[in-house]
Amino acid sequence: MKKKWKLLLLLGLLVVIGGAVFASITISERGVVVVQTSKVSRMDLASVVTASGEVKPRNYINIGASTPGPAPITAIYVKEGDHVKKGQTLARLADVQPSADLKAQQAALNSALADSAASEAAEKSADDNIAVAQAQVDHDRADLEQKTADLKRNQELFNSKLIATQDFELKKAGYDLAVATLQQSTRKVQQAQAQKAEAAAQLASAQRKVAQAQAMVARSTDVLAQYDAAAPIDGVITNLPVRAGETVVPGIQNSAASTIMTIADMSIITAEVNVDETDIVSVKLDQPADVTIDAIPNRVFKGRVIEIGDTAIVRSTGLAASQSQTSSQEAKDFKVKIALDISEDLVRPGLSCTAKITTATRSHVLSIPIQALTIRTKAQLAPPKSGERVQQLDPAAQKAANEELQGVFVVSNGKAQFRQVQTGISGATDIEVSSGLKDGDQIVTGSYQVIRTIRNDAKVKIDNKPPAVGPIAS
Repeated sequence: MKKKWKLLLLLGLLVVIGGAVFASITISERGVVVVQTSKVSRMDLASVVTASGEVKPRNYINIGASTPGPAPITAIYVKEGDHVKKGQTLARLADVQPSADLKAQQAALNSALADSAASEAAEKSADDNIAVAQAQVDHDRADLEQKTADLKRNQELFNSKLIATQDFELKKAGYDLAVATLQQSTRKVQQAQAQKAEAAAQLASAQRKVAQAQAMVARSTDVLAQYDAAAPIDGVITNLPVRAGETVVPGIQNSAASTIMTIADMSIITAEVNVDETDIVSVKLDQPADVTIDAIPNRVFKGRVIEIGDTAIVRSTGLAASQSQTSSQEAKDFKVKIALDISEDLVRPGLSCTAKITTATRSHVLSIPIQALTIRTKAQLAPPKSGERVQQLDPAAQKAANEELQGVFVVSNGKAQFRQVQTGISGATDIEVSSGLKDGDQIVTGSYQVIRTIRNDAKVKIDNKPPAVGPIAS
């Protein structure tokens, strides 16, 4: 019986001691936070901006109708996928009226050219007549001079009564005839000159008519040329939405009825992607990019940024922000073009793609997991002591107390201490630390709830064991 009581007393004593130990452990672990940690290390980082879009040629042109009005297509000389040269005729529209107009203008031009030739011949003939008449004037003037000399000599003889009156009158009549003949030939010169002036005026009028007719022919030729769709660049036919016999309507932008076909210059193939407005500030020209195309899996194509849009595009509508009627608070993107190092035989315009643009790189820099970063205010880092009365702060002090600091919690002597850090570029999972930490520092990396709520100088217990994986349901 005594042995039984001794055993019960021993068991009771053990229970009391166990309870005391358990209570001691419980009290000592009160307020301890279980955390996951990792060490600050050095690695190579690359900051990447990811955006999606589609493959497009850098330069493409929609060929439409430039005719004065709607016109049916009479012939199409190419098919989708054909390579064409600049100036090559691609399609022809019905051109009965402009062809007739051109023929009429050409006939008018030929008539004007004939009139001009006749006027030019008349002017040349007038020149010949002037020359003949002038020669006659010169002859008659010489004859008059001879007759004048004869008359003067016979006048002296007549005055000396050495010749008969009949002979003197005969010389006088010859002189008068020479004067009249010279006057007549002079009038013929004047008449020929007047004819030349008239012929010159007719020639000038005929030449003006020729110029006018030539202008009309050029205009009609230009109008007729508008009925032939010609390639403005070397390229590939990427879209041919019409068939011969259909009618195209000119002057309606972005209308299917006004587009005959699309020509793409495939010498430079681009990926046109939409970059989020929060990332666009880090994208610069000539930055490298890796592009994957959905239709070509397991391949990565190299490229470089060649163009960055200046206009924000509203994501929900695809319209420029300045043209959108929706709220300015909607998400916006900016178009970025990436020139691809790819053969045109591999791709087609419109294929979906994803680009990863490398905006910055760093080699062997201090880095930490991105999830370790957190934000605390100065008030949270220096809370009022227990039992102290919180006084109302003035606005300046309140603003200072609410200042936010970026940092991490460093584990030291069993406590998590907040340390402010300056960061640089960020990679996929890690971010560069430019100040505030050193290589080998142990920092809190989890869990998310712990990082969000842990207080400065809190006691911590490190548990870096991987989480248990439950059975996979069949």
